[in-house]
Amino acid sequence: MKEDKASQEVKFMSANTGTMNTNLGNVAVDNDVIAKYAGSSAVECFGIVGMATVNVKDGIAKLLKRDSLKHGVGVTVTADNKIIIDLHIIVSYGVNISSVASNLISNVKYKVEEFSGLKVEKINVLVEGVRAID
Repeated sequence: MKEDKASQEVKFMSANTGTMNTNLGNVAVDNDVIAKYAGSSAVECFGIVGMATVNVKDGIAKLLKRDSLKHGVGVTVTADNKIIIDLHIIVSYGVNISSVASNLISNVKYKVEEFSGLKVEKINVLVEGVRAID
């Protein structure tokens, strides 16, 4: 029995990927890849000390090392193939959080869209802490 093209595309797509259909075939970008790229883009922004992970039990935010940036980022790909990103960040002491968040959103949105070829629907910025830079 021969499968039609639509059923093949459904098998190719998964809940953890964003997909693009090109004239050469399908391209799938895993959520972890998008998360790592978004985290790297975020820490390059002014006013961002780093990404944070929150211990749910204690409610304590922890600054992540450079090699585990994707743990401070949540990525969801919607049914219509758009990306929603949650960024858990720690900001520098004394910066305007609103300005830093606005700059962060525009930079990450631009870089992720250029990198992945997928549209970013929404970016949620969650400030988990403030840290003085020495």
